[in-house]
Amino acid sequence: MSNLVKIIFAAALTLSIVLPLGAFAAGEKTKGRYKTALGVNVFLFFGTLMVSSIFMFNGSAFAEETAVAVSGTVAGMGYLAAALSTGLACIGGGIAVSAAASAALGAISEDGSILGKSLIFVGLAEGVCLYGLIISFMILGKL
Repeated sequence: MSNLVKIIFAAALTLSIVLPLGAFAAGEKTKGRYKTALGVNVFLFFGTLMVSSIFMFNGSAFAEETAVAVSGTVAGMGYLAAALSTGLACIGGGIAVSAAASAALGAISEDGSILGKSLIFVGLAEGVCLYGLIISFMILGKL
């Protein structure tokens, strides 16, 4: 990829973070402003992600020969699969930990003797993230 394309992607990703914070953070703090800022941020970030994935899976970005272009596309899919396995496992683990930890804190405040039992459930929820990370290492080991 040329340096100009890299600079454009870096600028777009920077704008996806700075623009919503700068344009919508000033003034009265309302729920609608935060939703608008989040919507703009998501639109710019995922738009940049889609455009960059088009360049990533384009065969001409890797080499002129067909065999090398196909292996580049396979490697790109492998990196994408590793990122998705880690990211989605961590999002799911975070949701599980938030539910289990808040329930555990409420239960511990009622009865302090159940601390060990509640920590087991929180630990099981955190294990989901580790499984996703292990799978991503296995995928990257095959590339």
